[in-house]
Amino acid sequence: MAAELAAGAIPPEGQGDFFLCDIFGAIPKNDLASMEHPLFSLATRPDRRILNYQHNGAEITVTPSVKGLATIHDKDILIFCISQLMAALNAGRQVSRTLHLKAHDLMVATNRETSGDAYRRLREAFERLAGTRITTNIVTGGQEVTTGFGLIEKWEIVRKAPSPKKGAGKMVSVAVTLSDWLYRAVLSKSVLTLSRDYFRLRKPLERRIYELARKHCGRQNSWQVSVEVLLKKSGSASPRRVFRKMIRGMIQNQPLPDYALEELDGDVIRFSQKAAVTDGLSGAVLNAPSLKPETLEQARMLVPGADAYALEAEWRAMWLRTGSPRLRMPDAAFLGWVRKRAAG
Repeated sequence: MAAELAAGAIPPEGQGDFFLCDIFGAIPKNDLASMEHPLFSLATRPDRRILNYQHNGAEITVTPSVKGLATIHDKDILIFCISQLMAALNAGRQVSRTLHLKAHDLMVATNRETSGDAYRRLREAFERLAGTRITTNIVTGGQEVTTGFGLIEKWEIVRKAPSPKKGAGKMVSVAVTLSDWLYRAVLSKSVLTLSRDYFRLRKPLERRIYELARKHCGRQNSWQVSVEVLLKKSGSASPRRVFRKMIRGMIQNQPLPDYALEELDGDVIRFSQKAAVTDGLSGAVLNAPSLKPETLEQARMLVPGADAYALEAEWRAMWLRTGSPRLRMPDAAFLGWVRKRAAG
Protein backbone atom coordinates (compact mmCIF):
# COMPACT_ATOMS: atom_id res chain seq x y z
CA MET A 1 0.00 0.00 0.00
CA ALA A 2 2.83 2.41 0.79
CA ALA A 3 3.99 2.09 -2.82
CA GLU A 4 0.91 4.09 -3.86
CA LEU A 5 2.56 7.12 -2.30
CA ALA A 6 5.53 7.16 -4.62
CA ALA A 7 4.74 5.03 -7.68
CA GLY A 8 3.63 6.52 -10.98
CA ALA A 9 4.31 7.17 -14.61
CA ILE A 10 7.11 9.20 -16.15
CA PRO A 11 5.96 12.75 -16.93
CA PRO A 12 5.27 13.29 -20.66
CA GLU A 13 7.85 15.07 -22.75
CA GLY A 14 7.14 18.41 -24.32
CA GLN A 15 4.97 19.81 -21.53
CA GLY A 16 4.93 23.54 -20.88
CA ASP A 17 6.51 25.39 -17.97
CA PHE A 18 3.12 25.69 -16.29
CA PHE A 19 -0.49 24.61 -16.63
CA LEU A 20 -3.29 27.19 -16.59
CA CYS A 21 -6.32 26.08 -14.57
CA ASP A 22 -9.08 27.29 -16.89
CA ILE A 23 -11.45 24.31 -17.06
CA PHE A 24 -14.82 25.36 -15.70
CA GLY A 25 -16.80 22.72 -13.84
CA ALA A 26 -14.02 20.10 -13.75
CA ILE A 27 -15.20 16.91 -12.08
CA PRO A 28 -13.76 16.62 -8.53
CA LYS A 29 -10.99 14.01 -8.34
CA ASN A 30 -8.92 12.76 -5.40
CA ASP A 31 -5.75 10.69 -5.35
CA LEU A 32 -6.03 7.11 -4.10
CA ALA A 33 -3.08 7.25 -1.70
CA SER A 34 -4.39 10.08 0.45
CA MET A 35 -7.86 8.51 0.45
CA GLU A 36 -6.42 5.25 1.77
CA HIS A 37 -3.90 6.64 4.27
CA PRO A 38 -4.54 9.28 6.99
CA LEU A 39 -2.17 12.00 5.79
CA PHE A 40 -4.22 15.04 6.86
CA SER A 41 -5.13 16.34 10.29
CA LEU A 42 -8.79 16.36 11.32
CA ALA A 43 -8.16 19.07 13.92
CA THR A 44 -9.67 22.54 13.60
CA ARG A 45 -6.84 24.18 15.55
CA PRO A 46 -3.10 24.12 14.75
CA ASP A 47 -2.03 20.49 15.05
CA ARG A 48 1.67 20.01 15.70
CA ARG A 49 1.60 16.30 16.48
CA ILE A 50 3.79 13.86 14.54
CA LEU A 51 1.40 11.26 13.10
CA ASN A 52 2.53 7.65 12.89
CA TYR A 53 0.46 5.12 10.97
CA GLN A 54 1.08 1.40 10.44
CA HIS A 55 -1.26 -0.93 8.59
CA ASN A 56 -0.68 -4.13 6.59
CA GLY A 57 3.07 -3.50 6.36
CA ALA A 58 2.81 0.18 5.48
CA GLU A 59 4.59 2.61 7.80
CA ILE A 60 3.87 6.31 7.37
CA THR A 61 5.03 9.27 9.43
CA VAL A 62 3.53 12.73 8.84
CA THR A 63 5.61 15.58 10.32
CA PRO A 64 4.23 19.13 10.67
CA SER A 65 5.97 22.45 10.26
CA VAL A 66 5.75 25.18 12.91
CA LYS A 67 2.45 26.13 11.23
CA GLY A 68 1.01 22.71 12.02
CA LEU A 69 -0.12 19.74 9.96
CA ALA A 70 -2.03 20.23 6.72
CA THR A 71 -5.73 19.74 7.41
CA ILE A 72 -8.35 17.88 5.44
CA HIS A 73 -9.85 21.28 4.48
CA ASP A 74 -6.42 22.34 3.15
CA LYS A 75 -6.69 19.30 0.90
CA ASP A 76 -9.32 21.18 -1.15
CA ILE A 77 -6.43 22.88 -2.93
CA LEU A 78 -4.94 19.55 -4.00
CA ILE A 79 -8.34 18.20 -5.07
CA PHE A 80 -8.88 21.30 -7.22
CA CYS A 81 -5.45 20.90 -8.84
CA ILE A 82 -5.92 17.16 -9.44
CA SER A 83 -9.38 17.80 -10.95
CA GLN A 84 -8.00 20.41 -13.36
CA LEU A 85 -5.10 18.20 -14.44
CA MET A 86 -7.29 15.12 -14.96
CA ALA A 87 -9.81 17.09 -17.03
CA ALA A 88 -6.93 18.39 -19.17
CA LEU A 89 -5.39 14.93 -19.62
CA ASN A 90 -8.75 13.49 -20.64
CA ALA A 91 -9.08 16.29 -23.18
CA GLY A 92 -5.61 15.55 -24.62
CA ARG A 93 -3.99 18.73 -23.29
CA GLN A 94 -0.42 19.04 -22.05
CA VAL A 95 -0.03 19.42 -18.32
CA SER A 96 2.66 20.54 -15.90
CA ARG A 97 3.54 20.06 -12.26
CA THR A 98 3.24 23.84 -11.79
CA LEU A 99 -0.31 25.17 -11.99
CA HIS A 100 -1.48 28.78 -12.29
CA LEU A 101 -4.96 29.41 -10.96
CA LYS A 102 -7.31 32.11 -9.78
CA ALA A 103 -8.02 31.97 -6.08
CA HIS A 104 -11.65 32.92 -6.71
CA ASP A 105 -12.12 29.95 -9.06
CA LEU A 106 -10.66 27.57 -6.48
CA MET A 107 -12.89 28.85 -3.69
CA VAL A 108 -16.05 28.73 -5.81
CA ALA A 109 -15.26 25.18 -7.01
CA THR A 110 -14.68 23.98 -3.43
CA ASN A 111 -17.73 25.74 -1.93
CA ARG A 112 -15.72 28.27 0.06
CA GLU A 113 -16.45 31.86 0.95
CA THR A 114 -14.77 34.54 -1.17
CA SER A 115 -14.38 37.11 1.60
CA GLY A 116 -11.11 38.83 2.45
CA ASP A 117 -10.68 36.53 5.43
CA ALA A 118 -11.08 33.51 3.14
CA TYR A 119 -8.08 34.67 1.10
CA ARG A 120 -6.05 34.90 4.32
CA ARG A 121 -7.05 31.34 5.23
CA LEU A 122 -6.05 30.22 1.74
CA ARG A 123 -2.51 31.52 2.30
CA GLU A 124 -2.34 29.68 5.64
CA ALA A 125 -3.45 26.48 3.89
CA PHE A 126 -0.60 26.81 1.38
CA GLU A 127 1.87 27.26 4.24
CA ARG A 128 0.68 24.09 5.97
CA LEU A 129 0.67 22.07 2.75
CA ALA A 130 4.21 23.13 1.89
CA GLY A 131 5.48 22.49 5.42
CA THR A 132 3.98 19.06 6.06
CA ARG A 133 6.40 16.22 5.30
CA ILE A 134 5.63 12.55 4.73
CA THR A 135 8.05 9.67 5.34
CA THR A 136 7.13 6.13 4.28
CA ASN A 137 8.71 2.73 3.71
CA ILE A 138 8.47 1.03 0.33
CA VAL A 139 9.52 -2.59 -0.13
CA THR A 140 10.66 -3.55 -3.63
CA GLY A 141 12.94 -6.36 -4.79
CA GLY A 142 13.53 -7.57 -1.25
CA GLN A 143 14.76 -4.15 -0.11
CA GLU A 144 13.00 -1.63 2.10
CA VAL A 145 13.44 1.96 0.96
CA THR A 146 12.50 4.86 3.22
CA THR A 147 11.63 8.06 1.38
CA GLY A 148 10.39 11.51 2.35
CA PHE A 149 8.44 14.15 0.41
CA GLY A 150 6.06 17.05 0.85
CA LEU A 151 2.45 17.58 -0.15
CA ILE A 152 3.38 20.50 -2.41
CA GLU A 153 6.82 21.70 -3.45
CA LYS A 154 6.24 25.46 -3.51
CA TRP A 155 3.58 28.12 -3.93
CA GLU A 156 3.36 31.79 -4.89
CA ILE A 157 0.66 34.43 -4.54
CA VAL A 158 0.68 37.54 -6.72
CA ARG A 159 -1.15 40.62 -5.41
CA LYS A 160 -1.66 44.11 -6.67
CA ALA A 161 0.59 46.56 -4.86
CA PRO A 162 -0.98 47.82 -1.61
CA SER A 163 -2.35 51.35 -1.47
CA PRO A 164 -2.67 53.68 1.55
CA LYS A 165 -6.44 53.92 1.09
CA LYS A 166 -7.39 50.33 0.30
CA GLY A 167 -4.72 48.49 2.26
CA ALA A 168 -3.51 45.09 1.03
CA GLY A 169 -3.78 44.61 -2.70
CA LYS A 170 -6.18 42.18 -4.34
CA MET A 171 -4.92 38.62 -4.88
CA VAL A 172 -4.37 38.43 -8.66
CA SER A 173 -3.11 34.90 -9.22
CA VAL A 174 -1.73 31.85 -7.49
CA ALA A 175 0.95 29.41 -8.64
CA VAL A 176 1.48 26.04 -6.97
CA THR A 177 3.99 23.32 -7.79
CA LEU A 178 2.78 19.87 -6.81
CA SER A 179 5.14 17.36 -5.27
CA ASP A 180 6.51 14.77 -7.64
CA TRP A 181 4.65 11.90 -5.96
CA LEU A 182 1.26 13.60 -6.32
CA TYR A 183 1.93 14.60 -9.93
CA ARG A 184 2.89 11.03 -10.79
CA ALA A 185 -0.35 9.81 -9.21
CA VAL A 186 -2.25 12.11 -11.56
CA LEU A 187 -0.30 10.99 -14.63
CA SER A 188 -0.93 7.34 -13.77
CA LYS A 189 -4.63 8.22 -13.18
CA SER A 190 -4.53 6.80 -9.65
CA VAL A 191 -7.55 8.90 -8.76
CA LEU A 192 -11.23 8.54 -7.96
CA THR A 193 -14.17 10.84 -8.64
CA LEU A 194 -15.75 12.59 -5.65
CA SER A 195 -19.31 13.77 -5.25
CA ARG A 196 -19.55 17.55 -5.60
CA ASP A 197 -21.39 17.47 -2.27
CA TYR A 198 -18.09 16.45 -0.63
CA PHE A 199 -17.28 20.17 -0.36
CA ARG A 200 -20.52 20.74 1.53
CA LEU A 201 -19.32 18.51 4.35
CA ARG A 202 -18.01 20.93 6.97
CA LYS A 203 -16.96 18.49 9.70
CA PRO A 204 -13.46 17.06 9.13
CA LEU A 205 -14.43 13.56 10.26
CA GLU A 206 -17.36 13.45 7.82
CA ARG A 207 -14.99 14.26 4.96
CA ARG A 208 -12.50 11.60 6.04
CA ILE A 209 -15.17 8.93 6.50
CA TYR A 210 -16.60 9.76 3.06
CA GLU A 211 -13.12 9.32 1.53
CA LEU A 212 -12.79 5.88 3.09
CA ALA A 213 -16.27 4.83 1.99
CA ARG A 214 -15.58 6.04 -1.57
CA LYS A 215 -12.22 4.26 -1.67
CA HIS A 216 -13.36 0.93 -0.23
CA CYS A 217 -16.90 0.58 -1.54
CA GLY A 218 -15.99 1.09 -5.18
CA ARG A 219 -18.59 -0.82 -7.17
CA GLN A 220 -19.48 -3.00 -4.19
CA ASN A 221 -22.89 -2.44 -2.70
CA SER A 222 -21.44 -2.34 0.82
CA TRP A 223 -18.26 -2.36 2.91
CA GLN A 224 -17.96 -3.53 6.51
CA VAL A 225 -15.22 -2.46 8.89
CA SER A 226 -14.66 -2.66 12.62
CA VAL A 227 -14.78 0.55 14.64
CA GLU A 228 -11.18 -0.11 15.71
CA VAL A 229 -9.88 -0.28 12.13
CA LEU A 230 -12.08 2.63 11.02
CA LEU A 231 -10.63 4.75 13.83
CA LYS A 232 -7.10 3.82 12.77
CA LYS A 233 -7.69 4.50 9.06
CA SER A 234 -9.48 7.78 9.76
CA GLY A 235 -6.52 9.32 11.56
CA SER A 236 -8.81 10.66 14.30
CA ALA A 237 -7.10 11.50 17.59
CA SER A 238 -10.27 10.75 19.59
CA PRO A 239 -10.49 7.82 22.02
CA ARG A 240 -12.44 4.86 20.68
CA ARG A 241 -15.54 5.54 22.80
CA VAL A 242 -15.67 9.17 21.63
CA PHE A 243 -15.04 8.13 18.02
CA ARG A 244 -17.82 5.52 18.25
CA LYS A 245 -20.19 8.20 19.55
CA MET A 246 -19.35 10.48 16.60
CA ILE A 247 -19.93 7.64 14.14
CA ARG A 248 -23.30 6.94 15.79
CA GLY A 249 -24.15 10.59 15.32
CA MET A 250 -23.35 10.20 11.62
CA ILE A 251 -25.54 7.10 11.48
CA GLN A 252 -28.40 9.14 12.90
CA ASN A 253 -27.90 12.13 10.58
CA GLN A 254 -26.64 10.29 7.44
CA PRO A 255 -24.65 13.29 6.13
CA LEU A 256 -22.51 11.46 3.56
CA PRO A 257 -23.26 11.83 -0.14
CA ASP A 258 -23.80 8.46 -1.88
CA TYR A 259 -23.26 6.29 1.22
CA ALA A 260 -25.41 5.25 4.18
CA LEU A 261 -23.98 4.04 7.50
CA GLU A 262 -25.36 1.48 9.92
CA GLU A 263 -24.02 -0.20 13.06
CA LEU A 264 -23.87 -3.99 13.17
CA ASP A 265 -23.25 -6.41 16.00
CA GLY A 266 -19.64 -6.90 17.03
CA ASP A 267 -18.70 -3.18 16.91
CA VAL A 268 -18.83 -3.17 13.11
CA ILE A 269 -19.94 -0.38 10.78
CA ARG A 270 -21.42 -1.08 7.36
CA PHE A 271 -21.33 1.44 4.54
CA SER A 272 -23.89 0.90 1.77
CA GLN A 273 -24.39 2.76 -1.46
CA LYS A 274 -27.56 4.81 -1.12
CA ALA A 275 -28.44 3.81 -4.66
CA ALA A 276 -28.62 0.15 -3.60
CA VAL A 277 -31.91 -1.24 -2.30
CA THR A 278 -31.35 -3.90 0.35
CA ASP A 279 -33.59 -6.18 2.39
CA GLY A 280 -32.05 -4.93 5.66
CA LEU A 281 -31.11 -8.43 6.83
CA SER A 282 -28.78 -10.02 4.34
CA GLY A 283 -27.92 -6.75 2.60
CA ALA A 284 -28.91 -8.32 -0.73
CA VAL A 285 -29.79 -5.90 -3.52
CA LEU A 286 -33.44 -6.00 -4.52
CA ASN A 287 -34.78 -5.03 -7.96
CA ALA A 288 -32.07 -2.45 -8.60
CA PRO A 289 -31.59 -1.93 -12.35
CA SER A 290 -28.33 -3.42 -13.63
CA LEU A 291 -26.33 -1.99 -16.51
CA LYS A 292 -24.17 -3.69 -19.11
CA PRO A 293 -20.41 -2.96 -19.14
CA GLU A 294 -20.70 -1.56 -22.66
CA THR A 295 -23.32 0.91 -21.42
CA LEU A 296 -20.84 2.35 -18.93
CA GLU A 297 -18.28 2.60 -21.72
CA GLN A 298 -20.78 4.59 -23.80
CA ALA A 299 -21.33 6.88 -20.80
CA ARG A 300 -17.59 7.58 -20.67
CA MET A 301 -17.70 8.62 -24.33
CA LEU A 302 -20.68 10.90 -23.73
CA VAL A 303 -19.01 12.64 -20.78
CA PRO A 304 -15.21 12.51 -21.32
CA GLY A 305 -13.31 12.45 -18.05
CA ALA A 306 -16.30 11.39 -15.97
CA ASP A 307 -16.25 8.42 -13.60
CA ALA A 308 -18.85 6.13 -15.16
CA TYR A 309 -19.38 4.31 -11.88
CA ALA A 310 -20.09 7.60 -10.11
CA LEU A 311 -22.59 8.45 -12.85
CA GLU A 312 -24.22 5.06 -12.37
CA ALA A 313 -24.50 5.63 -8.61
CA GLU A 314 -25.98 9.11 -9.14
CA TRP A 315 -28.52 7.72 -11.63
CA ARG A 316 -29.50 4.93 -9.24
CA ALA A 317 -30.01 7.50 -6.48
CA MET A 318 -32.30 9.48 -8.80
CA TRP A 319 -34.15 6.24 -9.61
CA LEU A 320 -34.73 5.67 -5.90
CA ARG A 321 -35.95 9.24 -5.31
CA THR A 322 -38.52 8.89 -8.08
CA GLY A 323 -40.10 5.82 -6.47
CA SER A 324 -37.98 3.02 -7.97
CA PRO A 325 -40.08 2.66 -11.14
CA ARG A 326 -39.81 -0.54 -13.16
CA LEU A 327 -37.57 0.00 -16.18
CA ARG A 328 -38.04 -2.11 -19.28
CA MET A 329 -34.80 -0.79 -20.85
CA PRO A 330 -32.52 0.41 -18.01
CA ASP A 331 -29.48 0.85 -20.26
CA ALA A 332 -31.36 3.17 -22.60
CA ALA A 333 -32.84 5.05 -19.65
CA PHE A 334 -29.40 5.52 -18.11
CA LEU A 335 -27.81 6.78 -21.34
CA GLY A 336 -30.71 9.16 -21.88
CA TRP A 337 -30.18 10.55 -18.40
CA VAL A 338 -26.43 10.92 -19.07
CA ARG A 339 -27.08 12.82 -22.31
CA LYS A 340 -29.50 15.16 -20.54
CA ARG A 341 -27.04 15.70 -17.70
CA ALA A 342 -24.17 16.40 -20.13
CA ALA A 343 -26.31 18.94 -22.00
CA GLY A 344 -26.64 20.83 -18.77
